[in-house]
Amino acid sequence: MSGRTLSRIFAVAASLFVGWVAWTQNAPPKLTTNKVTDDLYEIEGDGGNVAVYITSEGLILVDDKYERDHDNIAAEIKNISSQPVKYILSTHYHEDHSGGNAKMLAGGAEIISTAMARKNIVNKVQSNAAITPIPARIVFNDETSVFLGGKEVRAKHYGRGHTNGDAVIYFPALRTVHTGDLMSGNTPLIDYPGGGSVADWPKTLDGVLNGLDFDRVIPGHGPITNKAGLLAYRNNVEKLRNRAQSMVREGKSRDEIAKVMTAEFNWAANGLQMQWSLPGMMTELK
Repeated sequence: MSGRTLSRIFAVAASLFVGWVAWTQNAPPKLTTNKVTDDLYEIEGDGGNVAVYITSEGLILVDDKYERDHDNIAAEIKNISSQPVKYILSTHYHEDHSGGNAKMLAGGAEIISTAMARKNIVNKVQSNAAITPIPARIVFNDETSVFLGGKEVRAKHYGRGHTNGDAVIYFPALRTVHTGDLMSGNTPLIDYPGGGSVADWPKTLDGVLNGLDFDRVIPGHGPITNKAGLLAYRNNVEKLRNRAQSMVREGKSRDEIAKVMTAEFNWAANGLQMQWSLPGMMTELK
């Protein structure tokens, strides 16, 4: 084999390797499916947690992650059920929960959200969104239900918290709720540009805790938990609110409050809490 031929082989191999590296770097992150019950599954990873409810007439989803996750979500669903997706109940307007709306609509599903979640999408409120999700075509203000294949799923708006249009999704037969980002990770993100409120957040979660009969909780992000876990999260939000309000009314500076939020409530020094939550919190809690 000549040197020129070897050079060409090496060049092709190098090109393929570079292409493979670029593909792996740009490929959507891997998703993981967890079985919750025989007819309810949860898909975690890259964006908000998706719930998949199986009925004899099709699937009901809660949220659909980013647009880039659509094909991986579809692949995960195929391993769960051959039924088509009929409805997606959207917990709120953020791209990591609603970014897949366009492709889901194109596939024949219908999106349902609160009226305020739709309005926030239409008004392009999310400043850091890579794309603007397609807004829901069916909306509600306080409460709605979907009945499919002899099963019921309820969506209810209890008040402001993460945003002004958060929906809690309830599976009554399974004693399970999906909170969206009214429970997310270990510390709250108050989206003041999107109408959120740390002052109202504990009361909003009180509505969930006292108004629904449930044991299991699927949060917006993080592992599945239970009612006690949601109560602990609610209490932490109240603790944060009270701590911040005390400092605001003492006249503490923004930098002083930011340091406490970082040290005591795990806010990232340059994260969205500092951009979206802190300025609004200092105004709301005066």
